[in-house]
Order: sequence, then structure tokens, then C-alpha cells
Amino acid sequence: MHVDQTIGLVSPTSVPFTSLPLGKTTFQVTTSVGRCLHTYDLLKGLNLIFLTRPQTPGDITATLAWKDRVFAAWGGEATSSHVGVWVFKRGKKVGELERPLGLSESINQLIVFGSWVVASCSTRIEVWKSATYEHYTTLTPSISRKAGQGAILSGGICNMPTYLNKVFVGKQDGSLDIWNLSTGKLIYTIHPPSASSGAVTTLEPAPALSLLAIARADGSVVVHDIRTDKAVLNLNSNESQPSTIRSISFRTDGLGAGDDGSKAGIMATAGTGDGDVTFWDLNNGGRITGVLRGAHNPPSSAHGSESVGINRLEFLPGQAVMLTSGLDNALKSWIFDANSFSPIPRILHSRCGHAAPVTRLSFVPSNSDGADTGGKWLMSTGRDQSLWGWSLRRDGQSTELSQGNVRKKAKRLGLLGKSLKNENSTTLEDLKAPEITTMACSLNRDGGMGASSGGGAVWTNTSSKKGPADASESNATGWESVVTGHRGDKYARTWFWGRKKAGRWAFETGDATEVTCVAITSCGTFALVGSAGGSISSFNLQSGIQRQKFPSSLTPGQARKLKMSHATGNDASAVGLDGTQKYALGEGRHKRAVTGLMVDGLNNTLISCGLDGKIKFWDFQSGLLQNEIDWFPMTSIIASQYHRPSDLVALSCDDLSIRVVDTETKKLVRELWGCLGQISDFCFSNDGRWIIAASMDSVIRVWDLPTGHLINAIRVESLCTALAFSDTGEFLATAHADSVGINIWNNRTLFTHVPTRLLKEDEISPAIAATLSGETGQGIIDAAFDEGADEGVQETTYNDLAPTDQLSLDMLTLSLVPKSRWQTLLHLDTIRQRNKPKEPPKAPEKAPFFLPSLDSAKKHEPLKAEEQSQSTLAERSRITKMDRAATASQFTTALHTTIQTGDYAPFIEHLSTLSPSAADIEIRSLNPEELVPFVAALTYQLRSKRDYELVQAWMAVFLRIHGDAVPGNAGLRQALVEWREWQGREGKRLGDLVGFCGGVVGFMRSGRT
Repeated sequence: MHVDQTIGLVSPTSVPFTSLPLGKTTFQVTTSVGRCLHTYDLLKGLNLIFLTRPQTPGDITATLAWKDRVFAAWGGEATSSHVGVWVFKRGKKVGELERPLGLSESINQLIVFGSWVVASCSTRIEVWKSATYEHYTTLTPSISRKAGQGAILSGGICNMPTYLNKVFVGKQDGSLDIWNLSTGKLIYTIHPPSASSGAVTTLEPAPALSLLAIARADGSVVVHDIRTDKAVLNLNSNESQPSTIRSISFRTDGLGAGDDGSKAGIMATAGTGDGDVTFWDLNNGGRITGVLRGAHNPPSSAHGSESVGINRLEFLPGQAVMLTSGLDNALKSWIFDANSFSPIPRILHSRCGHAAPVTRLSFVPSNSDGADTGGKWLMSTGRDQSLWGWSLRRDGQSTELSQGNVRKKAKRLGLLGKSLKNENSTTLEDLKAPEITTMACSLNRDGGMGASSGGGAVWTNTSSKKGPADASESNATGWESVVTGHRGDKYARTWFWGRKKAGRWAFETGDATEVTCVAITSCGTFALVGSAGGSISSFNLQSGIQRQKFPSSLTPGQARKLKMSHATGNDASAVGLDGTQKYALGEGRHKRAVTGLMVDGLNNTLISCGLDGKIKFWDFQSGLLQNEIDWFPMTSIIASQYHRPSDLVALSCDDLSIRVVDTETKKLVRELWGCLGQISDFCFSNDGRWIIAASMDSVIRVWDLPTGHLINAIRVESLCTALAFSDTGEFLATAHADSVGINIWNNRTLFTHVPTRLLKEDEISPAIAATLSGETGQGIIDAAFDEGADEGVQETTYNDLAPTDQLSLDMLTLSLVPKSRWQTLLHLDTIRQRNKPKEPPKAPEKAPFFLPSLDSAKKHEPLKAEEQSQSTLAERSRITKMDRAATASQFTTALHTTIQTGDYAPFIEHLSTLSPSAADIEIRSLNPEELVPFVAALTYQLRSKRDYELVQAWMAVFLRIHGDAVPGNAGLRQALVEWREWQGREGKRLGDLVGFCGGVVGFMRSGRT
């Protein structure tokens, strides 16, 4: 396994985005996701178009888009790495700025204007030439006495139109320095209005000349006239504890201000103290015209009480569109409606991901075997109380499953008020469902986009409704296909996967305790809910009605009878004739929390496990306990996974082991040890051969079930909290404790040989860093075909294996020819038709416009007659040799030798070495006299019980090509009759052997033996 890429990252860092107009039609927006940049196209709905490669050596600290390039500063003291600035164009690195001597500070901001590239650090300003990327000079501002030691610059830096070679730098003491880059001298200093104003947090030039908006740490915004050094407007909020403004932008389309919105002069401000955007009308002294509440609202669990809200906003030049990004891993575009004037914009586009670390992962199963959607969709849940569906094929299709219009509900409840005061917005977390802790999915009855939503009501508790629910409409359109359990909640909720929205039902646990596990039957009709109190209930997903309890509920008469039997000391349960324990109705309830629920493919048996250390097997229809495995007090069962095709259940226990139980025999078949910490999550591979587990020691381990060996172990940098294996076997998805992204790992065994020897603990290898752009995945594929990649691994060679000759004359053997070769031979015509060129060959390019003169061109002397005749004879001789070689091919020679000697082995051996296309040509070129010997050779190989699958493929191709010659050739008919006789004899013998072996295996696996 190797990390291929990371999905789910949009803008997870505090680095602001950067935008650039692309002609007159669209804008490109670039965000930082750690050590990689993502570029989105606004015209295409914020679709991802570029990912930068290679990744930077350190985390990116500042970005800037300029012309057709993007500058990215990385590294520094905060990231414990060197500092550098790389230049990217269309996602590829095209240059690098010269590294200044002695620079170890992180670059906080980049600007490019004129012929200069300027970077602001904490104590210095670096200047480069934009044409050559050469370092020009370093500017060192003076240290204020009040500022003391530490950082001098606060990160605010900008330039202004018409101010040639001038850069404006904000400082920690609230002052503003003006530097001349050409001379490297300080020109002027603008002092703060008061000593308590705080550091300069951001600078933004206004559309009017010589006006600059300055924001300081006390929450004030001053529009300052640089030419006269006077404050034009003082915009102070009336809050007792104002939020610090980190971003300012001016609207430049000439609209939005005034009573009717027909004037210019709108300014927007936002900070990291909350997720609100405040709009100011700068006319007539300045006033607040509106507040966009909760534009970005990451949950408190994502970043704690520090740094929440918006890190950048920007009005697009000449457009009524605003871009915002926040620490909730979201990038949004907003538009102001021109027809109905409103000072507050509405959402236009949104590109989001999880705002808090991911907690659960599950690949969405396909709705039928072999469906094209297999392995395409991945579901994830996070601490941000959201449920996401990720497309691994087209990133733009990824979306969050809707929980209803949360913002509209908040406005109706008064949580997002219309007050113009800059008050803190109430969090929207309480309006969402609690954090998801468990989920299950089955698409067999999913209605897609046409599923009936039941009138729009979501998460209705059917137990509180009077009368049965109307399920006639959902019977025709399908119903919910996802069920989730939530932290601290007694309700399990349903979701429509096709419609990507919340479902109709909320299923309450039988004892009103927290939901601990859920499951859906393979048919998609029933949902099962387990609780912390030990109850298990079954619900119908179509009608939302509870169908069964495990154990089943007793009638009053049955309850009295059971009570009397316990009072008299007679146990209602007994031992059957076969020695198995028999349980009475109402018995077998789990005494502690249920941690796993599984149903077999025929809905006959329900398997449950719990913290009480018991595995229980229930009759799904009657709710009667049939069998039980008790591991208490040896261990408690934390979680379970079920592989339905192999009927195996894997259970993680609190003694750091994973135990595997065969549900047919009710016996323990494997115990897997090796984890040095609590197991956080585990899963089966798609074929049930592997078990992959992640533990608290930050190691992902892979066990091979047939051998019980630990065959792979990878130490990751961050604790793995969740993982899932795709149904196609291509990918492993993992989530980590400190990341909102999801790592996608390639299964290397699909394209190269991987040894399965027992791995020792000291051989655990560290994981390759996650590649957001996927360039390491390409390197892994290249390395897979490197012959020297596994030189250090001691593997069993072919010389050490047993001979490949037939072990017994009664044993039917297959060939060692790769499966793809004879399958390609069978479908060669289809492959040729598919690979047929769609367009005719193009004409060669025309001659260049300027041709060399005849005088300068070298004159070629004509060949003499003797030389011409010699070349002609040589050509004829070569063509004659080629014709002779073609008429006497090795295939034909071997076949004629077989006719004379009667030994078919050399011919069969030569035929098995031919490629599919060569074998097809040779079979097509058979003469009428060669048809009978060819069939005789295949009959001989079939009679010797060798190369069974190759003989079948050759005969299928032969009959398809020469089938028309059979009626007119008596010898060929006789040869084919003999072939059919031996084919029927071998087919019957093989069928009898397979049936006998199947019966023996079924008898041995039966619980009655």
C-alpha cells in the first residue's frame, strides 16, 4: 500500500486564497492545502483545474497569483524547514526565487507590482526582481521601544496605484512605514491615532487615489489619505470586545451604496473572531448597511476557541461577486442581486470539505454485481457533524448530504438575527444532528434522484405517530439507503443516498439509550439498531415501522410463564439432542452495549456482539436466540466487521487482538496479534483475504488470513482514526486525527508482485508523505515495474518449486500461460474493432514557405546502369527470401512434422508460446489439408488432460474461423466427432469431481457434524 493522493481539502489552512482574472470571462482562485496549491475556475462553478507539483519541501505560508503564474512561499521557523519561494504555471513548477542569505523566518505575505516581488517576514522585508527572480535587497525596519523584542512587522503589506516603487508596511506598534524599493530607504512613517490602537492587521488600497484602509488590532478601520497624512473616515464598531479585522475589500462595480444601491462606495470587512462579513457604506461618514451572518462557521471542535471565522474576502474587479474563505475548509462565492436590491449577497458557488477531523469512512457498495459505480463513492463523517459523499473519479461531484436548510431554520428561530451591530453570531452546531459515530449503507432499494421524500419532513419518529405510515409511493420509487447513529443520541437517522439528503425516519432504541451500532440488510429493506443498554431492534425502511426486537417481545401470558419457571427454579432453556443449548423466547439480551450487528445474505440469521464478550446468533424472523459464543471475562468485543461472501466475522477486542469467527461452524478460526495500542478501526479486503487494522500506536497493519501472517505494516505520522477498503480492491482510504482530508492508498498488488512472508516488528516502514497532487503515485507505478525494486527481499525462486509436470495421468491440469493471453485470443476481433482508429491518417505537413535555391542545393548524380541493375537484383533477392520464410513458418513446419512422426508435443509447445495475434493469424492460415491434423493435435492434448483452458480457447477460435469448411470435409467431421466424444467424457468426469468435493466441504462445514 502506498499513498496516492488526499481528497477533501479545499482551504484547510490559515493561508489566504489568491485570485486572478483570466481574460474577460472568468477568474481563477488558488488556495493552499498544506504543501500543495489547488486552482479553481469560477466560471465552471469552482471546479478544480490544477494541482501544483512537485510539493513544496515545507508548508506553504503565503501565495500570490500574478499574470499566468502563482508564487508560493514555504518553510520557516514555524515549519522547521528552509525558506523558499517557488513559481508555478498551470500547476507545474517553472522557477524559484533566489534564496536570500540568512533568511530563516517564515514569509507571511507576498505582493508583486511593477518590476518587484516583495515578501514580508516578521522582522525584515525581502525584495526580488520579477523579471529574473534575482534577489535585490533586504529592508530592515526600525524597532520601536514599545514593541520590545520579537516581531516587528504585523504582516500587513501593500502597494498603491500611482505610487511608483513604494511599498506600505504595517508594524506591531500600529505605525505604517513607506519604503522606496529602488533606493532601499524609508521615506515616511504614519503614526497610529492612539497608543492603544494595537498592531496593523491588514491594509487595502481604496479605488479612490491616495486612500488606504488600515485595520488595527482594536477592531477599528481608518480610511487614510496618504498624500496629506490625514484620516478621512474612522469606522469603529460599538462592541465592548470587537473582533480583529483580517481582511478588507472594496466593491468596484459602482453599485451597492445609497438607499437604492445605485451608488459606489461599499467596503466589506471580516475577521477571524467570528464568521460574519460586515458591509459599510462609505458615503456620508460611513455606516453599516448589512451583516452577512455565519458566512463561515467552523465548529468549535475544529480549532478550539482560537482562530475561527474568515481569513480572506475579496470583491472581484468590476463584478458584483465576492469570494470568501475560512478555517472551515470552504471556499465560497457570493453574488449581489441587481433586480431586487439587497445589501446582503446570496451564495453563488461553494466548494467545501470537512471542517473538523474525519471520524468514520465507508465505501458505498454498488447496487448490483459488476456495476460501474463500484469503488467510485466514499462516505465520510467528521466531528463537524456532517456526512459527505466523495467521488474518486470526478472531484466536482463530491457533496455533503443535506440536513435541511440550516441557515433558514436558524433565521426562523432567531439565531441569525438581522441586527446591524457587529455582535457575535450564534453557532449553528445545535441545529445539526449530533456527530455520527456509526453508519451502514445498502443501495439495493435506493431510489436515486426519483425517490419519494415523504412530503419533505425529515427524521420523523414513527413511534410517536398515530396510525401506519403511507408507504405506497416509496414502494414504486425506492427509499432510504443509509442509516447513521449519533453520539449521545437515542435516535438512528436515515438518509437518501441518491438525493443526497436527510431521510424520513428517526428510529428510537428500545431502551431509550444511546445508539451504538447500526446495520442494513443486503436487500436494503430492514435497518437494525443496537443501543448502549443492550437492546436490538429491527425497522422497515420503507414504512419506518418497528418489525422485531432481539430477543422478541413476550405476550403477557408468555411473560407470566417465564416468570413462574424462574421462580420454581426450572430453567426454560434446555439442551437439545445434538448437544446445543436451546433458548426460550425473551432470553439472551445483551447485558452491556451492543458493538456490532450483522445479517447474512438471506436474512436468516442476525449476528450481534457486545461489551459483555458475547457473540449471539439470532433467528431474524422470530427473534429467538439460536446460539452463543461467550468470551467473558477473557475479553470484551469493541467492534466487528462482516465479510458476507466468506461468512467470516472479525472482532476487535480490548486485549489488542482481532479474532475471526466462521459463522457457519460458530468456531474461532484465527487470532491476530501485534497491535501495541487500542485498535481504532479495521476492515476486510474486498476478497476477504486480508484484514487491515489501525491502532493507537500509529501503525497500519495488514494480516493474511489463510496464513495468519502479518505481511505489511506502515507507520504513519499521525494517528489513523478510520479506514475503509474499496469493493474493487483498488483503494484503501484512511483518515487521521489532525487532518480534515482523506488519504487514498493504491493497492500495489494489482500491478506488481508483493511478498507475503511473515513481517517482523522491527521491519515496519514509515509511510511515504501524502501527495495531494498524486505525483508520488506515478513514481510508485514506475517502481512497480523496476526489476531491481525487490532485490533485498528473499523470495522463493521457480527453481525451488515443485516441477510443473503432470502429477498424475488422472489429474486435469491447466497451463502456465497467463490468463490474459488466451482471453485476448477469444475476443481478438472485439479488441481490434475497439482499437480501430476513429479518424483517417492525416496528410503530411506542407513544405516550408522558404525553399533553398537550386544553386545552394547539393546536386545528386544519377546512378549508373550497372549499379541500378545490382540494386534491383538485391531487392528481388530480399523479397524472394521473405516469401520463402513466410511460406515455411515454424508453425507450419511443426504441424507437418507432427503428421509424419505422430508426436504432437512440440507443436503444442510452440503454439502455446505464440502471442494472441500470432496464434490467430496461424489458425486463419491453415490449409484444407492441415485442418484435420490440427484438430487431432487438440484432441491428443485433451486426451492427455493437459492445458485444458488453452485447448478450449484454440478450438473456439478454430470453429469460428473454419466452421464453414466442416460440412464439405468428411475427415474433418470425423475428427470433430472424436473431439466431441472426449470433450463430453472429460466434462462429465470433471463435473462429478467438483460435485463430490463440494459435498464433502459442505458436510465438513455443517454445524451438525
